[in-house]
Amino acid sequence: MDWIVENLGMILDLSVVHLRQSLIAIVCGFALSVPLGWAAWRYTRLRGWIIVATGLLYTIPSLALFMLLPALFGYSAISELNLVIALTIYAIAILVRAVADGLDSVDPVVRESATALGYGPLRRFLTVEFPLAGPVILAGLRVAAVSTISLATVGILIGVTNLGYLFTAGLQRRLIEEVFAGVVAVLLIALVVDLLLVLLGRALMPWTRLGTRRGSGSGTRSGADAGDRAASAVIDPAGDPAAIEPGALPVAGGGRG
Repeated sequence: MDWIVENLGMILDLSVVHLRQSLIAIVCGFALSVPLGWAAWRYTRLRGWIIVATGLLYTIPSLALFMLLPALFGYSAISELNLVIALTIYAIAILVRAVADGLDSVDPVVRESATALGYGPLRRFLTVEFPLAGPVILAGLRVAAVSTISLATVGILIGVTNLGYLFTAGLQRRLIEEVFAGVVAVLLIALVVDLLLVLLGRALMPWTRLGTRRGSGSGTRSGADAGDRAASAVIDPAGDPAAIEPGALPVAGGGRG
């Protein structure tokens, strides 16, 4: 423990660098996964190809990916950019399926009701489908975030400094305290980021909390009621009495148009 106390400043500095590298990859992976996941959901003939192709990215060994990417795109293999791009690819492998599954979870009645009110495809996606798919997407994002934070440590093997330094240096010097400090730091960062994502989800999707509270006491019907209120809140946040009530409006065509 003496080593940890004496080197606390270095551990904190490495933690900040590690967090920055991970967050960039998580944000980029999420931004790229949304259109890919939407395409997999929208075009059923392409869904299998997109899901399988992106899923297979996760099977590529990290060290091999660190060598392949610079050879393909011409940047330095020992740069932080190499690590961030590799982590982004691994995040995409997890998040594309989460986005597609999230859009699949949206009640078709809600989607058709929005279309009946004159919502175009883009507006319907941004204000109805994507928010209601949020709980499923958030679950995938939490997995991707924790995975990215853990995988980032391998960056030290190509000369990119982060918390992985504590692992290699500790093993070389046979300092168990140093390795332990790295493990704890990575674990704490993952827990904090996961907690922040949960809190962000509750703030942006308050209807999920309503459904959870009522669902435990009133069974299936209360969950359905909460879903109806969620759809109404998304489509008409102002609480207009004319907001969508699933099943109360005529259906304007089916499918995923």
